[in-house]
Amino acid sequence: MREDGRVNDNGRLVLAGAPIGRAEDASARLREALSTADVVAAEDTRRLRRLVSELGVTLSGRVVSYYDANEAARAKELLEVLRDGHTVLVITDAGMPGVSDPGYRLTHLAVEAGIQVTALPGPSAVTTALAISGLPSDRFCFEGFPPRKAGERSRRLAGLAVEQRTMVFFEAPHRLESCLTAMAEAFGPERPAAVCRELTKTYEEVRRGGLGELAEWAAGDVRGEITIVVAGHDPADVEPDIGGLVDEVARREVAGVSRKQAIVDVAKSAGIPKRELYDAVHRA
Repeated sequence: MREDGRVNDNGRLVLAGAPIGRAEDASARLREALSTADVVAAEDTRRLRRLVSELGVTLSGRVVSYYDANEAARAKELLEVLRDGHTVLVITDAGMPGVSDPGYRLTHLAVEAGIQVTALPGPSAVTTALAISGLPSDRFCFEGFPPRKAGERSRRLAGLAVEQRTMVFFEAPHRLESCLTAMAEAFGPERPAAVCRELTKTYEEVRRGGLGELAEWAAGDVRGEITIVVAGHDPADVEPDIGGLVDEVARREVAGVSRKQAIVDVAKSAGIPKRELYDAVHRA
């Protein structure tokens, strides 16, 4: 960026939102941008070729791969292309680059270099799932993919147990059952939620219910792209059973978690001061 704070007069980075299911959801602006960009950086070049074929678009620029494994190195290469005055368009398999997809690193470098960054808005699984979930949408947070390891996932979810905003997650279909089960343990089996599968596609499906009920449903053969929407914590909920929380601390201690950490995690999950639970544990 120049000393006066203005953007440098060089290339332009375009973050292009790709359809999350149907090619016909692509905008006219996306079609034009794909056909005129000097470089198109695609998460999957084969999917890009299929998309432009369905859109009837001819690419005039160079196509390069830009995915998780090469994102850091490729971002530096693309920054030099931008500095040379060219337009670089980043497109992922579906949705907006940078949202649980490659894009952040290059955007960060471009902003630091004072290069113009713009976006072509498009469909998003996050807001689409939120809108059709039937859950409060005035305040929400996006939590991406929960950790794959059970212990890390449990700790992450425990930290969200008293989050009052509606939460949106992504998850792989083969981990859906274990994820929903962990959510039911952290948030309670009756916490309202919705599992949105194959959004905008031919076999779109939305399952709504308590987390416990949804975990049982997910024990079957669930396939496709998954987005989970979970209602936030309601402070008006019934006060937790302190005795049950003390027992939960004891169970976690047996599992190898330190007493201090177990108290912190369980208190946060239950939405009570850790000092209150600490006193109860030591009285027991």
